[in-house]
Amino acid sequence: MPSADSVAIRLEPLGQTIATTRGTALRDLLFSYGVEFPCGGHGKCRKCRVKLLEGALPETEEERRILSPDEIAEGWRLACRCFVQDSVTLEIDQWETTILADDTHFSFSPRTGHAVAVDIGTTTLVAQLLDLENGHVLGVRSALNPQTAYGGDIMSRVQSALKPDGLSTLSRLIRESVVQLLHELEVSEKLTEVVLVGNTVMHHLFCGIDPAPLSRVPFRPADDGLKTFRASELGWELPSDPLVQFLPCLGGFVGSDILAGIIASGFDHTEDPIALLDLGTNGEIVIGNKERILCASTAAGPAFEGGRVAGGMRAATGAIAEAHVEDGKLACHVLGNVAPRGICGSGLVDIVAGGLDLGLIQPSGRFADGSKEWPLCGGVKLLQRDIRELQLAKGAVAAGVRLLLHQLESQFHHVDYIYLAGAFGNYVNRDSARRIGLIDFKPEGISPVGNTALLGAKLVLFRTTPGERDFTELRERVTHVTLADDPAFQDVYVESMTFPDGAV
Repeated sequence: MPSADSVAIRLEPLGQTIATTRGTALRDLLFSYGVEFPCGGHGKCRKCRVKLLEGALPETEEERRILSPDEIAEGWRLACRCFVQDSVTLEIDQWETTILADDTHFSFSPRTGHAVAVDIGTTTLVAQLLDLENGHVLGVRSALNPQTAYGGDIMSRVQSALKPDGLSTLSRLIRESVVQLLHELEVSEKLTEVVLVGNTVMHHLFCGIDPAPLSRVPFRPADDGLKTFRASELGWELPSDPLVQFLPCLGGFVGSDILAGIIASGFDHTEDPIALLDLGTNGEIVIGNKERILCASTAAGPAFEGGRVAGGMRAATGAIAEAHVEDGKLACHVLGNVAPRGICGSGLVDIVAGGLDLGLIQPSGRFADGSKEWPLCGGVKLLQRDIRELQLAKGAVAAGVRLLLHQLESQFHHVDYIYLAGAFGNYVNRDSARRIGLIDFKPEGISPVGNTALLGAKLVLFRTTPGERDFTELRERVTHVTLADDPAFQDVYVESMTFPDGAV
């Protein structure tokens, strides 16, 4: 018989019911069901909105400051502010997301046993179980990074880790989530090793390294080298107690995910310079060849992932993910063939590119008619400040590329190939990205390459032994550039924020 203190939370459209106790914070319950807390649950970003369909969930004073009266009347609440006292039915704002894995074929030297490659992203985790004898992928599992409940960007995670017990909490969360993926993959006694890659903050938080040096100038990691554990040291109960290695970082906020991307993209074998862009909240840029490689990170902000955009969301059901000009109007494509709920990063780039072509948006980023918003479809709007967020993001990346090329004494036409990595790079329309000035390379040389972090981690498993994974020689050929130290950065950044005047 249910306790008098128990309540039920019904989630739609998932059709699932959660049993909990009165007074439980919704934040503690809803993350695993797709509700995100990009600002760390501080009631600033509005991205954890849920809609009350049945029952009572009185609004708080904070919600009355953040949400409009109409939104509150319609039943909208902020999950980070609410404590459930009675049984309710809620509509959650995001569900059915796609996480980018990797299915690239590659040559390898057979070995015995099984291994797992894991890409620890700021937002998502992906793990692949591999048979080292034949190269077959035996299973793939993915999940949202549970640390997202403490902030959607890496600096929010760093600040959370600096609080009392913060580092131990964030380390425990990510370790538990990774081993859960291993259990879901049903690993056996054949599992000999696990290789992990991720950005510098993920490296520190997984390994239990104090991230304080990353919170202040000059933003140098405390320890960015190869870290090796036995599964039992991490509290993992696995049949064979496999070796677990987190690959080394390259400097600053450029992590082992980019090291893996360099390996996957073939920088070791090319005479002519190539470029790799991994675009997210922390945009990473790599340009070079087998002789010399420059890398940098740039604080692009979360616009490429739908963050700080009024109707922004991940590339999930209900997101406007594509748009194009048709018969003098903007036509939008919504994921899942449902009513539009918001705009994801690739959709934002398409929409602004379309607005430029239609003359509705000026090169300065202002609406041509002086308005503050542009109605799109289904009640979703593009606001003037949304365009500004995209300008900040694309300006940071474009400036970083220009400065690295200058240091290499190259021009854009000297770089034959640019690889766009990660989920945003995989789905963004290349013509739209060129139209807004995000990338200014020859279109025939721009290629989406998917999850190079995961591919590189798999290549490491097949091409090296555990003792060879410090990658000392490769790291010595990579120079990490701190863009903010370049005296030209601010001027180039400001120039790069404007949009090209006319089609490119």
